[in-house]
Amino acid sequence: MPVHMELRRIIINEVDESQIIVLKEVEGDRSFPIVIGIFEAASINRRVKGEQSLRPLTHDLITSVVELMGGEIQDIVISDLKEHTYFAKLRVRKDGELIEVDCRPSDAVALAVTAKVPVYVAEDVLGEALDED
Repeated sequence: MPVHMELRRIIINEVDESQIIVLKEVEGDRSFPIVIGIFEAASINRRVKGEQSLRPLTHDLITSVVELMGGEIQDIVISDLKEHTYFAKLRVRKDGELIEVDCRPSDAVALAVTAKVPVYVAEDVLGEALDED
């Protein structure tokens, strides 16, 4: 059963290429970091702060395309962890069908913040992430 998580922190380090987002369990105390790129971290940070851009950025574009094609972003799920790399699914509902699209966790979280949808992490992934710490 996937665990409902929320974005707890964004750590932006301007002297290093690796940025960190921290996801925390909504109804619990477990949390874990995910290393992401500077552009994704900046995009997520902008959305969390409610900053608007003059033109649509990539995550705005994806959200708009899904909606204009009659779909609705339902949620995102961080679904797997292989060799220290997380994998995620963007889950789109269209015409009663659930469509899962492979994506990077950083893009998935940015889309979740943009579309204001829940973030879930597979229980086994959460267990593996906590074992690695």
